[in-house]
Amino acid sequence: MVRTGQPAPPYPRWVTIHTEHPFLDPDPDPVRRFRARLGGAVTLWTAADDRGRAGLTVTSVMLAAGEPARLLALLDPDSDLAETLGRSGRAVVSLLAWEHRGMADAFAGVAPAPGGAFRMAGFEDTEWGPRLLTDGSWAGVALESTAEVGWSSLVTCVVEQVVIGADEAALVHRRGRYARAEQRADR
Repeated sequence: MVRTGQPAPPYPRWVTIHTEHPFLDPDPDPVRRFRARLGGAVTLWTAADDRGRAGLTVTSVMLAAGEPARLLALLDPDSDLAETLGRSGRAVVSLLAWEHRGMADAFAGVAPAPGGAFRMAGFEDTEWGPRLLTDGSWAGVALESTAEVGWSSLVTCVVEQVVIGADEAALVHRRGRYARAEQRADR
């Protein structure tokens, strides 16, 4: 039934909006909830070999200073990136900015990417793998070791190259949402 002068609603009339989250786990995992509150900078890990390119959005990252410095990350062991990194032994780690949030979702596998996530931006091949052209800061790393930790693979990589770009509003992820990190002065 449509009233004169008013368009029909774009949804069936029986649709209701609830105040609670429709997919909320009735028995939430406290470890997952704690991890979500830690938050972290959003990085894009990319690698390539003769079989193709792979990339993954990663926030579980730690940098250990030293000679040489090491970058540690928790990766999904079933991801294409983990497989490609294992074969190639090298990767590019890019720090993402606010403008990259759609691409971050595509590489995380939670948003569509017609033609593949690598078509969402420009990339150039480096000796470590595909490097995002629009990023500011990035590192070229070599895989040193992999260990199973919980449901993840802990990868330890030796940092071979670091490029520091403009200090833009970094993309951070906390409690299931993206946010901008506070703007800092270049140092």
